[in-house]
Amino acid sequence: MNTFRVQFLAGDRAQAIDGVTSFVAQDPSGSFGLMAHHTRFMTVLSFGLARLRAGDEPWQYVGLPGGLAYFVDNELRISTRRFVTGGDAAAIAGLLTQQMLAEEQALAHTRRKLRRLEAQMLERLAQLGQEWPI
Repeated sequence: MNTFRVQFLAGDRAQAIDGVTSFVAQDPSGSFGLMAHHTRFMTVLSFGLARLRAGDEPWQYVGLPGGLAYFVDNELRISTRRFVTGGDAAAIAGLLTQQMLAEEQALAHTRRKLRRLEAQMLERLAQLGQEWPI
């Protein structure tokens, strides 16, 4: 049986899976699949679930918030901000959604803090301008 290696690379961790026989994901043009010895291939992955099968094992699901997939030398390298793996598609989708919502909330909180800081800086600059007229 022809197999290949899938390597997930994220900011917080990496994981490699050997013996993969099939990988299915989605990019902006739609769903696609890869098998061993595919020609060199690169695409931008869409937000959602991908799946892979190692040998005769059940499908494994991977939740991705997008990323870059690059297949070369019989290895698929996926670079992404984060990823979640497991055998239950619904659980993986739910976990990915929770993580992305938490990330969006943290980002919104940071934006609010930056707006407040900017307003305070502008206030202080105005005060300094009044104290030291030109």
